[in-house]
Amino acid sequence: MVKPQSLCSLALAGLLASQAAAAYELYADDDTHLNADMLAVWGMFNSRKNYDGTTGGSTWREGFIKYGISGDQGLAGNGTLYGALNWVSSGTWGDGDAAGNTLGTERTTKTEEAYLGWRSGDLFPVLGKDGVDVSAGRQVVRLGSGFLINDDGPNLGKGPADGALNRGGAFYLAARHAFDRTAVLRLGGKDGLHGSVVWLKSDNRAQAETELGAGTLDYTNELGTVGLTWIHGIDVADQWASEFQKAREGMNVYSVRGEGSAGIENASFGFEYAWQDKDNGPEKAWYLQAAYTFADAPWAPQLTYRYTRYSAGWDSLFSGLSSGYGTWFQGEVAANYAGPFNSNTGIHHVGLKATPLENVTVGALYFDFNTVSTRNRLNLDARELDLYVEWAVNQHLIISPLVGLYQPRKDESNGGNQVGGNGTNVYSQLTVAVPF
Repeated sequence: MVKPQSLCSLALAGLLASQAAAAYELYADDDTHLNADMLAVWGMFNSRKNYDGTTGGSTWREGFIKYGISGDQGLAGNGTLYGALNWVSSGTWGDGDAAGNTLGTERTTKTEEAYLGWRSGDLFPVLGKDGVDVSAGRQVVRLGSGFLINDDGPNLGKGPADGALNRGGAFYLAARHAFDRTAVLRLGGKDGLHGSVVWLKSDNRAQAETELGAGTLDYTNELGTVGLTWIHGIDVADQWASEFQKAREGMNVYSVRGEGSAGIENASFGFEYAWQDKDNGPEKAWYLQAAYTFADAPWAPQLTYRYTRYSAGWDSLFSGLSSGYGTWFQGEVAANYAGPFNSNTGIHHVGLKATPLENVTVGALYFDFNTVSTRNRLNLDARELDLYVEWAVNQHLIISPLVGLYQPRKDESNGGNQVGGNGTNVYSQLTVAVPF
């Protein structure tokens, strides 16, 4: 099965990697499609400041190649069988990243996705087109906008825990996204009332190899989607779990969410309110977002405002990059290296992007981070401005340079974590994606 991708909505190399790679058609007829998939991503990074206690800044490189096959087979009016099998080879070179998650010596090749599924086609008209979709295996699972569950990140290297959490480098590019074992049942198609039941188990030691069950119930019409999510923590691997992560066992998470235009042309809105029922007390997280595209103005600029708040003990679970820069990694420096990491913070975000050419997007992202509680915690109050370009040179080459200016209120000497004072850190990166 091939998932189409727009050149002008590349949403960065990491998002490309979490979706189906671009495909080369090996065979196709009315009932059968077989594709060779390949995506190569390369990045160069520099941070003048570090956040792991070391001085001097960091310069490093990351890369990965995702390759394999995917396809689907019609079953003579009895739905469609689909699946994929692919691998990822990844590495980090140079100093390793600015937070010490990688050391620059990581290299690994592992299976990424290996799943099979079946879609019902028109077998159950009352449920709509493909109203039953069941799949199992090693695959990416996302609920809603990815605020709670987006994929199985992060991709740590040899830095933390003496290398015991190493997944093979490419920390920023996030080479690996698939959950190790999953079973997913989706009912109701894409419109009207629809829902899902999900079981998943991570093999990511940084996630304590968490096992979860989840369910969603959504209603979609021309105005947008409103939905409910429930997640239940089944188990964690005690060998890898921190005391914080051990609270996932038996934890229940509930959320109400929505997104859509609300009937306003060129506008989009989104919200989610979630709470975690944990043994040591409840935790809450929520966001409100509004965006408007000035479609008749030159370059069709889009202006976005979002406020997000995570309580002091909020568990960010499997949140991840879902729709481009700033979701749900907020701030290139903050989200990847300095923190906060989707916990104990309130975040004001303003974004502006425009399209001067059909295949070029330019953008600016501003973030204001305010620590909720500093009791026995770092003070990660900060401001960040990221300027970026996304250039789809052609269907096989996407280039995205970015410069980030990050200024924390505190440094490592007085309650923060930036080494070398609380002056502005200048961060730069260049990512290149080559889908085939």
